[in-house]
Order: sequence, then C-alpha cells, then structure tokens
Amino acid sequence: MSASADFLITTDPLSLDRVIEQVAGPRHGAIATFTGAVRDHHQGKPVTGIEYHAYAEMAGRVLREIGTRIEKQYDSCRVAIHHRIGRLAIGDASVVIAVAAPHRKDALAGCAAAIEILKSEAPIWKKEFFGDGAAWIEGPEYRPSGS
Repeated sequence: MSASADFLITTDPLSLDRVIEQVAGPRHGAIATFTGAVRDHHQGKPVTGIEYHAYAEMAGRVLREIGTRIEKQYDSCRVAIHHRIGRLAIGDASVVIAVAAPHRKDALAGCAAAIEILKSEAPIWKKEFFGDGAAWIEGPEYRPSGS
C-alpha cells in the first residue's frame, strides 16, 4: 500500500499548509514544496488571466500515480499534490506539491521530479488570456472540446 498522502483536483483556492500537513510526520526530517503561481507574462506578452481544464477523474489518478512513482524512487517519501482548475487570476496558486522524506536530498529531488512528471503526463490543459485573445499553452496533445 502506498504511503501517499493526498491528491486533489479542485476549483477551490489551494493551501500550501494543507499539503504540508498531509505529508508531515515524525519519520520525515525534510519537507520540500513547490507552488506554481499564475504569472503576468508569457514569452514577453502580457497575460491577463489563465484557465485550467482537466479530465478530473483521470487527472486525480495520474497525480496519485506520480506520488506512487516518487515514493518508489526516493527513500521513504510521502507525497501530496493539489492542482486547481477553472479561471485563475494573476498570482493565484495553480499547483502545490509537498514531498516529505527522512533527508533533504530525497525530498528536494522527489519534489522536482513530481512537477516535471505532472507537466508532461497529467491530463490538465492551460489556456492563457491576453489583451488581444487567448492561446492554449501546454499539456498533453488532446485539447478539451469547446476551445
């Protein structure tokens, strides 16, 4: 059974404290975190907002699978990943990740690996809005309908 903590796809604002609470424990001397926030630019172009779309049921499974992979690769880790979907404003947190491990090397490496895997494999798509239109920026090949 996986020691994974918590995996969530939500329209609600994210809490770094919550993901830390999910992984903290007496066996873990290190907790590494990552928070992705909506920035106000993309490739030199001003961004006015962002919208995340996801195949939520599958995305939740993929986040859990990422946690399991990280736990197998790095010593005694616990992983929590929360990703927000819907319309987000500049500065809003879009993803928060916490990885706890007995030692900092595994916590830091596990956290870095988790975000890289998420960006390449999770069925979550990002649409950025500009003053003169919008564009899909990244995510797996499939784009949601109605775009």
